[in-house]
Amino acid sequence: MSDRAFKNSIPFHRLLLIRHGQVASHRGDVPLTDSAIKSAFEVGSRLAGEARGELRVLCGGSLRTVQTAQAVAEGARSNGAEASDAKVAHALRNPDLYLGGERVDMVSTTSDFASQVGSMDEKAVESVPFFSEFVRAKDRIGFWLRQRNPPGDDASMVAHRIQAFAASLCDLGSKGPQLTVAVTHSPILRACAMMTTREDPGEPDWLSGLEVRIPLDRSFELGWSGWTAWEVPRPLSSH
Repeated sequence: MSDRAFKNSIPFHRLLLIRHGQVASHRGDVPLTDSAIKSAFEVGSRLAGEARGELRVLCGGSLRTVQTAQAVAEGARSNGAEASDAKVAHALRNPDLYLGGERVDMVSTTSDFASQVGSMDEKAVESVPFFSEFVRAKDRIGFWLRQRNPPGDDASMVAHRIQAFAASLCDLGSKGPQLTVAVTHSPILRACAMMTTREDPGEPDWLSGLEVRIPLDRSFELGWSGWTAWEVPRPLSSH
């Protein structure tokens, strides 16, 4: 499909699946930087003209996705759009990984993993091969993407979760919101890209991601979008 055909296709529902704004580190549930909040606000302001009716804003449960979504909604309202309050959608969470019988978020050090599991210290985390290799990997998300049997969700499971989530937006009907902004994390975006291209695109930029167009038959088209630069989506594929 050409860029022109992708741009001119008429979707039933549009989903903008974007990465959260910039953070200083991934050592736990850290907030956005001040400049990231401003950038997310500007993205929302530009998206105001894209929404026909209410702009629906969803996010994962982490602080950085919530803050991004709140800023996007505020930016859209500042430019005259009707935008919902940011709402946490469980589907947009990071991959589910399990350590010591507890779900843990992807973080960058063994101490940050240990802090999520009260009965384990850093040494105990180091003794678990997946997690000791994960924190040492130059590209931690790329390491997870290549695992066929991680201690929890693999890339295919995450991609199918998002596929089901996206298809369910058709349930809103023609009178419901036709544009949803969903703020999530880079593992989700990279897993979805791999599902369609069989290649890992690497880390997406902050506030960039995938545009998903979902017609009535619940098939979908995906394209990369750089919302901070307001680029025309580049198509990945159709399903």
